[in-house]
Amino acid sequence: MDQQQDVFSGFRTAFKSFATEAIHVGQEPEQWKSMAVVPPISLSTTFKQNGPGNHAGFEYSRSGNPTRNCLEKAVAALDGAKYSLALASGLAATVTITHMLKAGDGIVCMDDVYGGTNRYFQRIAATNGLDVSFVDCTKPELLKAALKPNTKLFWIETPTNPTMKVVDIKACSDLVHEHDKNIVVVVDNTFMSAYFQRPLALGADICMYSATKYMNGHSDVVMGLVSMNREDLNERLRFLQNALGGVPSPFDCFLVNRGLKTLHLRMERHFKNGMAAAKFLEADPRVERVIFPGLPSHPQHDVMKKQCTGCPGMITFYIKGKLEHASAFLSNLKMFAIAESLGGYESLAEHPAIMTHASVPENERKILGISDTLIRLSVGLEDEADIIEDLDQALSAAHPKKK
Repeated sequence: MDQQQDVFSGFRTAFKSFATEAIHVGQEPEQWKSMAVVPPISLSTTFKQNGPGNHAGFEYSRSGNPTRNCLEKAVAALDGAKYSLALASGLAATVTITHMLKAGDGIVCMDDVYGGTNRYFQRIAATNGLDVSFVDCTKPELLKAALKPNTKLFWIETPTNPTMKVVDIKACSDLVHEHDKNIVVVVDNTFMSAYFQRPLALGADICMYSATKYMNGHSDVVMGLVSMNREDLNERLRFLQNALGGVPSPFDCFLVNRGLKTLHLRMERHFKNGMAAAKFLEADPRVERVIFPGLPSHPQHDVMKKQCTGCPGMITFYIKGKLEHASAFLSNLKMFAIAESLGGYESLAEHPAIMTHASVPENERKILGISDTLIRLSVGLEDEADIIEDLDQALSAAHPKKK
């Protein structure tokens, strides 16, 4: 317990009743005739009406589903939001949000973001008439200069993927809303989960997730989530959710709803294991640099402590050497799996330049620091000693001692 208290020292106090709300909100047995404690999976695509247009809240499963409703209520509670929507994937959430705009509208996006977000904004949104620009939002002067009269959407990801920059959500939201109160501020909260960060309380208009990651936490569902407090945004996005049709299946909603019940426990263990791994890597001479927001060495460590209640298990580090050393390290991992995605109970490792961010143009990767020696880890829930042992032996394989 003392070690856990040390890990969380200096961070914001945990959100009140988080675990209780995760387990109970939207799960009331009284809503079911069976009084089931665990919400059942409603697989029906259609619902009987008492008369033409006279229904009990559900018509067709794309437009609304009892199992999806349970999940959306729970997520809204955990985000401190009035409304939440579940969508087919994180990118489906991104696409649905962007559909609020029309040709000629502008988007300002953090320069270091998930490769799929970058690809969608640059290769699809921009070609459909949207004015897209990327900027380092850790520098307020650059953000201020990037805002234009046509800017309608501002997109933050924090910590960023993969270089783990931390953006001051409140400072950026205030700056953007001062420029134009009608600009919609969106925060991709995928890396943090609702347990460690609540963007809506820091001035954001929309909080979105790839729920595939920490919110579900079991690497068995692809899903997106969107939360907000503004009624106008809820009405618009709920219309688009139905009109575009990018909705998740009831079974997937059941699984994510189940995953939320252990979110608080999982995130605390991810933080503990992530911190141990980061400290090990930072002290290792075979490692050039470690980027983990929980370490005092992180450039925005103080911002992280100010706006978050803890850190996820995401670590980025530069191994000493060249591409061959990064490849040798990854190829020799035994417990960590070389795989894309993150936030599951299992530990994963990947090479961003070749894998998750290969769609980002090479010149942009270079500017962002996504080099051949950059490695991203998603530290899982295994025993701490086994995690460090695997990292150590893989580093030894990449940098064998000379005889």
